[in-house]
Amino acid sequence: MSFNTKVTPQIEDLAEVCRENTRIAQNLYREYDVKKGLRDLNGQGVRAGLTNISNIVSFEDVNGVRTPCPGRLYYRGININDLVNGFMSENRFGFDETCYLILFGRLPDRKELADFSRMLANQRELPKNFVRDVIMKASSKDMMNTLARAELTLYYYDDNADDISLPNVLRQCTNLIAIFPMLAVYSFQAFDYYQNDESLYIHKPLPELSAAENILSMLRPDQKYSALEAKVLDLCLVLHMEHGGGNNSTFTTHVVTSSGTDTYATIAAALGSLKGPKHGGANIKVMRMFDDLRKQVKDTGDPEEIEQYLKKLLHGEAFDHKGLIYGMGHAVYSISDPRAVILKSFVEKLAKEKGREKDWRMYSLVEELAPKVIAEERHIYKGVSANVDFYSGFVYSMLGLPVELYTPIFACARIVGWSAHRLEELINVDKIIRPAYMNICKPAAYVPLDQRP
Repeated sequence: MSFNTKVTPQIEDLAEVCRENTRIAQNLYREYDVKKGLRDLNGQGVRAGLTNISNIVSFEDVNGVRTPCPGRLYYRGININDLVNGFMSENRFGFDETCYLILFGRLPDRKELADFSRMLANQRELPKNFVRDVIMKASSKDMMNTLARAELTLYYYDDNADDISLPNVLRQCTNLIAIFPMLAVYSFQAFDYYQNDESLYIHKPLPELSAAENILSMLRPDQKYSALEAKVLDLCLVLHMEHGGGNNSTFTTHVVTSSGTDTYATIAAALGSLKGPKHGGANIKVMRMFDDLRKQVKDTGDPEEIEQYLKKLLHGEAFDHKGLIYGMGHAVYSISDPRAVILKSFVEKLAKEKGREKDWRMYSLVEELAPKVIAEERHIYKGVSANVDFYSGFVYSMLGLPVELYTPIFACARIVGWSAHRLEELINVDKIIRPAYMNICKPAAYVPLDQRP
C-alpha cells in the first residue's frame, strides 16, 4: 500500500460533513464576547501575558483620546531608530549587538560584544556529516519544512536535549542562532540541485564574517558581495529580529515552552507558524503582486495606470483576486511602520547599485497611491501605510536571494526573538498556557448504529 497523497471523492464528501457539523455562526462570537483571533472589535490583541523584550507603540493618548501616531518599535526599551543609527553611524554590523541586547536585556560593552561575536562564530558548525545525511536527503520544495526537519533532527545530536535549565537552553538557543543561516542556505542548495538540476556547491561560513556576510558568501558561487549588500541584509535581519511579543510565532513559542518541552520542539513549532503565508510569507505575496502589475500595466511610471490597477486589486479583479494590496497596512501600525521607514532609506541606494531605479520608482508610486485608493474604495480612514514586507521582498530580490529563501531568512532573524521569549517564559512562568474555549454544541443522545438514518 502506497502513501496516499490524493484527495479522493470520499475525502471530499467527508470534508463537507466536517464543514457542515463544525461551522460556528459568526454572530455567536459577539454574543458571547469571544475575541475571534484573540483580537477585539478594533483589531487590538487580547493581552495574554507580560514581556520586557520589545514593545510597539502605534497610538498615543491625546487629551484622553486614543490617537494614531507614527509607529515606534523598542527592543528592550531602546528605540529601533536609535539602535540602527548607533551601529550604522560607526559603520558596524548590528546583528550580534542587537542579538545580545534582546537576549540579555542590555547593550554590551566593547569587550562583551567581541566575546559574544566570537562565541557565535565558534558555534557556526554543524555535526559531522549532517549536511550529507540530513539536509541533502529528501530535499523539499519548501525550505521552511526542510529547515524545520533539520532543526528537529539536531535533537538527536544533543546529549542534553531535554534539559530545560536556563544555561542549557541558552546554549541551545545560541547554537541555533549561529547555525540557522547554514541550515537555510544549505537547504536551498539541496533544493536547487535536486529540483532545479543546478550545480551543487557548499561553502562553509567564515568566522571573521558577520551573519549577513556569511549568508551572501555561502549562497553565491563566487562568494562575493558588496559592502552595501551586506549592510542592507544585516539591517533586514535586525529589523525582523523581534516584534512586540504578540505575533503568532512568538505566541506559539510561549505556548509550547510552557508545556515544558525541549528547545528543538519549541522552535520547530515557531517555524511552523512562521511558514504560514499570513505571517512569514507576506513579502513573497508583495513580490508576486508586483510581477502581476508589470504584466498588466503598460507604463509602470504612469500614476493613472497604477491607480487603476490598484483599484482592480481591491475589487478582486487582479492578481490573486483576494481584494488586497499586499504590503500596505498592518494589524498594529496605522500611520507608519518604523521598520519600513528605516528600510526604505536604504532601498534607493541599493536600487541604484543594482540598476533597478525603474522598479524603485514603481514601488514609490504604489506606496504613494495605495493609501488614497484604499481610503476611497474601502471608506477606511484609519491610517494605511507601507509595512516592512512592502520593501523587504524588493530588497531580497536585489540581493539575488531566491524567493524560496525569503521566509527562512526571516527565521534566521526571528530565532533571536523566539529564543528570548523562550527564556523569558522559563524564567518567569511555571504554569502551562491553557486558554478556555466556550462549547456551543447542544447535548445530543447516542443513537444505536442500526437506528441511524
